[in-house]
Order: sequence, then C-alpha cells, then structure tokens
Amino acid sequence: MFARLGRVVVHHPWKVIGLWLLIIVGVVAAAPELKSTTDQSEFLPSHYESIQALDMQQQAFPQSAAPAAIIVFARADGAELSTGDSAAVAAIGSKLSAANIKDVTALQPVPPSENRLIQIIAVQMTKVTSAGDMTQGDAVKALRDELKKQVHGTDLKAGITGQAAQMLDQVESSEKGMAIIGAATIILILVLLLIIFRSPVIALLPIVVIGAISSVVNGLIAMVAKAFDLQVDSSVNSILLVVLFGVGTDYILFLMFRYRERLRAGDDPKTAMVNAVARVGEAITSAAGAVIIAFMALTLSTLGMFRALGPALAIAVAVALLAGLTLVPAVVSLLGTKVFWPSKAWQAEPKGARFTAMGAALGRRPGAFAAVSGGVLVALGIFAFGFHPTFDLTGGSTSDTSESVIYNKELLKGMPAGATQPSDVLLRSDGGALTSDQLTAYRSALAEVPGVGQVAEPLLSEDKATANFQVTLAAAPESDDAIETVRSPLRDAAHAAAPAGTTAAVGGMTAVFVDFQDAMNHDYAIVFPVAAILIMIVLALLLRSLVAPWYLMASVFLGFAATLGAAVLVFQHMQGNSGLIFTLPVIMYLFVVALGTDYNILMVARLREEAREGRDPRQAAALGLQHTGPTIAAAGVILAGTFASMMLAGNNVLSQMGFAISVGIGIAAFVMAMFFTPALTALLGHRAWWPGHGDRKSGGSSESNGFGEPDYTSGDDRTLAAPGSGWSNTGERRK
Repeated sequence: MFARLGRVVVHHPWKVIGLWLLIIVGVVAAAPELKSTTDQSEFLPSHYESIQALDMQQQAFPQSAAPAAIIVFARADGAELSTGDSAAVAAIGSKLSAANIKDVTALQPVPPSENRLIQIIAVQMTKVTSAGDMTQGDAVKALRDELKKQVHGTDLKAGITGQAAQMLDQVESSEKGMAIIGAATIILILVLLLIIFRSPVIALLPIVVIGAISSVVNGLIAMVAKAFDLQVDSSVNSILLVVLFGVGTDYILFLMFRYRERLRAGDDPKTAMVNAVARVGEAITSAAGAVIIAFMALTLSTLGMFRALGPALAIAVAVALLAGLTLVPAVVSLLGTKVFWPSKAWQAEPKGARFTAMGAALGRRPGAFAAVSGGVLVALGIFAFGFHPTFDLTGGSTSDTSESVIYNKELLKGMPAGATQPSDVLLRSDGGALTSDQLTAYRSALAEVPGVGQVAEPLLSEDKATANFQVTLAAAPESDDAIETVRSPLRDAAHAAAPAGTTAAVGGMTAVFVDFQDAMNHDYAIVFPVAAILIMIVLALLLRSLVAPWYLMASVFLGFAATLGAAVLVFQHMQGNSGLIFTLPVIMYLFVVALGTDYNILMVARLREEAREGRDPRQAAALGLQHTGPTIAAAGVILAGTFASMMLAGNNVLSQMGFAISVGIGIAAFVMAMFFTPALTALLGHRAWWPGHGDRKSGGSSESNGFGEPDYTSGDDRTLAAPGSGWSNTGERRK
C-alpha cells in the first residue's frame, strides 16, 4: 500500500502539488470564519445547576445583567478618599456618560468603600450576542482612553477591571502570545533542522509546507465547528499552531531520515523516496492514527470545550500526515539530492558513536536500563499525587501588568474579593408572586452562609415570581475557597431555605467552575480508559501482538504520571502556586499519551524490522537504538522545543501548558521510547510478539507489509544496492 503510494507520488509530483493547491483554494473559499469563545458557561451541558440558573435569569430578567466592567478609583498616594475625591469621581462619571461611548449603556457610581480606599463606577454594556463578538472589548478600549483624559491632572488614579476588561486583556495577551509562540516555533525549527541536516532547504521545507496547509486545517475546523455546533475555546489557536508545526515537522523528519538512509544504501533519489514512504508510511500512519483516536476520544467529554478541541487537533494531525506522505515526497522528488544542499554529509554513513555505544550498552544490560528509566518515571510520578487544580483562568491567562489585573488588586483593598463576578441565587415561585416576608427570610438565610460577604437586595421580575439575589463571596470567584463555598454551604442553604412551592438555583462564574470540576471528574473516568483501549487496539493491529500493547501503554501511563509530577514539583512546590490549571491533565493526556505513543511506535517498528532481519532480541534493541535513537532524539527536541515556546507567551496558563507538554514529550522521547521500551522488549524477547510472529525473519519480497500486499522494501531490497553503497549482496552491512 505505502510502496504503491510512494510510486504514484514520486512519478507524478506536479499532479500531487497541483491537487494540494486546488484543495487549499477550495477549502479557504468555502470555509466559514472560525470563531472562538471565552465564556466558560457555553461549554457546560444544560443539566448542570449553573446553566439552569442562567436560563432562569435570562427568562426572568432579559434586560438585566451584572456590570460588564468596573471602573476602580483610588488616590494616587494610597490615602483615604476625601469628600472632594468622591465628588470628583461623581463628576468623572457624569463626563464619561456625556461622552456617549458606543455600547456603554449605563454608568452607576457607587459610594466609597467602608475604609474609603476605593470607589467604583459600575458599567453596563450592550450584551454579547455570539462567540467572538468584541463589542464589549471595543467599548472598554474607548472607555479607557476617555478615562485617562478625565483622571489626568487630579489626585486620583483609575482603571477598568471586571469581566469585559478581563476578557479584552486576555484576548490581547493571547494575540501577543500567539505572535511570540509562532516566531519562536519557526525559529526553533529552522535552527534545529539546520544543525541536524546542515541544509537551509530542508530547514525551510516544514515551514513552507505546514504554512501552506495551515489554511486547510483552519478551514476544515471551521466547517466541522459550524456543522456540529461546536464551541471552540479561545486557547485552541495557540495549541493548534504548535501541534501543526510540531507534529508536522516530526513526520517530515521521520521521512527525511529514512530517505537519507536509503540514499546511503545506494538507491537513486526517486527509488529512495519510494522506499522511504514504504518503510515509514505504516509506522507514522499508525502513530498518527493513535494520536487521532486519542484526540477524538474527547468527543465523549461532557464539556463543550473538549468536544471541540478533540476534532480540531485530530484534523490538524490528519492533514499533517497526508502532507507528510504526499506533498513532501512530491516536492523532495523534484529536488532530489539538492534538498540537502550545500551539505555533502548525506553521502556518508555517520559513525554515530554515541548512539552506537548506548545501543550496545542497552543490548548487554537491558534489565539495568529498564530499572533506571522506570525508576525515574516512578520517582517523578509520586509527585503527581499532590496535584491540585485551580480555576483561575482569567488571571492566569493574562499578564500581571495588564490593567484589569492591576485594578482588580486595587478593588480588593476595599471590597470583597468576589465583587468582580458575584454569584446569582435565583428563587422562582411555581404559583404566584413571591411575598416580602419570603424574600426577607431568604436573604437572611443566604447572608448567614459562611464565606458570603454581602447579599444585595433582591431584583424582582415583572411578574414578581422570580427573584435574583446577587451574592458577593468573601473569596475571589475562581479561588478554592469560593468554589467550596458555592459547592456546599451556599447551594445547600439556597435549596434548604427555599419556601414551599419555589425552586432555587445558584449560578454565576463560581458555580460554573463547581460544575466544571464535576464534569471533569466524569470525563476522567470515561475519556481516558476509552482512549487507552482504542490506542491498544491500534498497537495490537500494527504489531500483531497482544503482549506489546500492554507494556507500551504501561510505559505511557508512567510517562503521564511523571509529567504531571514534574509540573507539580516545579509550579506547586518550587514556585509556590496554589495549584495547576484544571485542564492540564486533559491537555497532557492529549500530547503525552498520544505523542508518547508516537515515539514508542516508531521505536518498536524499528525493533521489529531488525528482528525480521534475523537479530536476536538484544541485538535488535541495540541496533534499534543505534539507528532510530537519532531520529527520536531530533523529533523529541523539535517537538518539545515548539511546546516550550508557549512559556514565552507571558501568562501562567500557557507557561504551565508549555512546560508540562515539553517535559512530557522529553520524557516520552528520551526515557520511554529510547530506553524503557527497547529494554523491556529485549527482556521479553520473542514473547513480546505473542501470539503473532512480528519478529519472524523476513523472507524477501513475499513478506507482507501488514496491509495484505508484498513489501518490496523489506530485507532483500538491500541486495539491489549499487557497488560501494555499503551493503553486501547478502543484505548485511559491510564493516
């Protein structure tokens, strides 16, 4: 199958390139705009209480909403606000109202805080109608510009925080981070490929190819999102960029390493590319298949953000794979050996002393290598038990120097931490209007809940059948204390104190986080096992073995635990953070489990290839590490480096993601695939391939390549090598 594909592509390169150009133009022309959202409530199913509360609120109070933004005033010298300062705040509020800023519907000054350190103006804005709607963000920008003019020359300082301002700063931080990540990724790929191949042509190849197909990926994701009504999280773009360049470069790297190997074996350029596609096609297709399955398993998630993320990343990997097996071979077949220009190193087999020595050592003492590498994984994995999730996505995904973060801290000097995003307790009567006594008693019950700072006077609907109690928590809305307050005492009290014949529901952003946590725990119990089973099936089909998939998945599980443990060690223990972003285990699962399996498949495929040529298990492990070690090392460095670039984005969320994924890929490449997997395979010997005969010595051109057709590139193709190529007529490597 792959030999046939290689021949078609190599002998018709211009047709392949032309077909890709038509696909790019067609998808870009037909695709809708890809929109993303930062509203966390859009990702939860309707049966969760926070979403039910939101529905009740929208039905009863269609024109009412919490302030979209908050203008915070304080004295520049940090002293208490005087009567004159308060009058100046009121005057500034009047001038801002008179400015008629677009989409600012109301500004309501509030008296100074009890300690008179701050005073606020609540800002109402036009409601956001769809994902990607920047109406409120534009209003915040205009309001900030006008505010600076009004405050200038006074003793006051002022800034805007609240949800709309935080979302704006988050988007701007994300755009800045995207630019940094994109530049760092491209530079890293160029530098590393220049070092590996010493050729600017190969260094530019992934940049050009992946840059060309990125529009296809974005277009297909937009089509799928629209067709299936998927809510795409705003963080997808950052992850998608790195996945596309990282995984795409890996697949190109696998192909080019084997292409160079076949040239050194004496193949002419076109035959070398056909043989390269034939030899690595099955391995990288199986690896990509495992990754795609792992990503698609996220469609079983109850959270909309993951249901959208899974297909988006699966599309990126699938397109990268197709380009790696068709577009890249077509381009390289036109260039021939000029692809290595100006380097001549491709003509000579390198000594590879380091990997040769490591392979020989592993072949002699596989037990020691298995114990040491496994011990490293277990030691790091122990720290994973200390993982603590945090839901501070807004602050964590925005720079500490942004205005919303700075003035949120100012706000906390005079008001409860939950003032920026108060919780909403909805009380609805099932039969008539709510009475004054019911409202007073219910408000008193809410105010007595531990962790509640303030309970505002209830807002009544027109029919007086629904009341909205805004509850300001004592802790920040995304904090552990706030989440625990809503989860138990507040919700329990809200339900217990509800008068007979009424229904109560607790909503707001903190309640959304509570339901997120419950949904995540549900997903862990379903998505992870399903993905593991499906990946094991792929491994079993690829390797024709029921034994190898078990220890390969065990090594991946250890790699996952070690990665999470390393993140806990660095961010919680060394940096003193209260926790790690709650989505980190799922993000790690996507890349460490899926891409870790990638490298395992590449190594085991080479171990099988060496075994089929008559090597005993320990020799196969030694030669597998010698020949595949450099490929995995190069791919691991490039992929880990591209994800590490996320740490340059300037916010904690992407820093944690970048660190965890890059460390996880490093562990997958340099511990699992390079040492742990070949050592275990050597120890198990022929039993690793039970009940099949995956390690049976190749019988020549009649050997099946696993897809029901002869493998014309196995074993005996080396007898066709040209004189002086380095291969003897018996297929053995000349000394």
